[in-house]
Amino acid sequence: MILAHYLSLRFTRRKAIKFANFPAMERVTGKRILSKNYTLLFLRLITLCLLIFAVAGTTFWYEGQTSDFDFILAIDSSGSMLATDYTPNRLEAAKTAAFLFVDNLPERSTVGVVSFAGISFVKQKPSPDLEKIRNAIDNISAELVGGTAIGSAVITSSNLLAESDRAKVLILLTDGQNNVGPSIDTAIGYANENHLTINTIGIGTEEGGGFPNLTFVSKLDAETLKTISNSTGGKYYETKNETELSNVYREIALSSVQKLSVNLSLYFLFIAIVLLFTEWGLANTKYRTLP
Repeated sequence: MILAHYLSLRFTRRKAIKFANFPAMERVTGKRILSKNYTLLFLRLITLCLLIFAVAGTTFWYEGQTSDFDFILAIDSSGSMLATDYTPNRLEAAKTAAFLFVDNLPERSTVGVVSFAGISFVKQKPSPDLEKIRNAIDNISAELVGGTAIGSAVITSSNLLAESDRAKVLILLTDGQNNVGPSIDTAIGYANENHLTINTIGIGTEEGGGFPNLTFVSKLDAETLKTISNSTGGKYYETKNETELSNVYREIALSSVQKLSVNLSLYFLFIAIVLLFTEWGLANTKYRTLP
């Protein structure tokens, strides 16, 4: 566009010199008769940039207070969640605390439920129907698929909230031992692309929990959970018992500060139209080419 502007100036100058002695007129008036029209060039460039941003769907993200949330509850349902360091085990304690979370939700919130073991399972798509959410939580049970795919759970949860334009929050509860599926780094990158805040909850005692008739001990991998929450603007919570777990869920439910967004496309489009008419007006008045 800049190159075309300067080429058009050369063409205009050649055409104008056929009709008048502009150098003589400039010496008499002391003013430049043939304008470089930099103002028009500037307006055209700004208008073009604004139209590009408008078509691209430019969105401004910031942290603010809101009462409108879209939540995903992702609960580890792998075999390690049957450890007995919580009563009666980690999985049942997590489900009980999740019920408390639902009871403390702000109005107009929607909730989805995901469980995960070696792969992730969508138990309930985001819905404002809290009874459906409670049933989905109640139906979570230990899965036979081996492993704990935390990365898969994050990606699945991100996809469930991809179309949401409200504050998007994932509450990820696990003993934190990611050993199958997508890597943690891949999951974090995907969550950030979708502006998903992840609050992680580590469930498990320092001593670890045993399993009926087994000598294996499952321990909490806190560093993985801290990395996930810190990298996505969330918080990491470590719980040692059922009471702490319930308090964490209540705190998250009552939180009002989250990532919010404003789509700027219409604003950019409106400003571009105003500048377009301004440029058109100047081109036909002050910067009009004669003859």
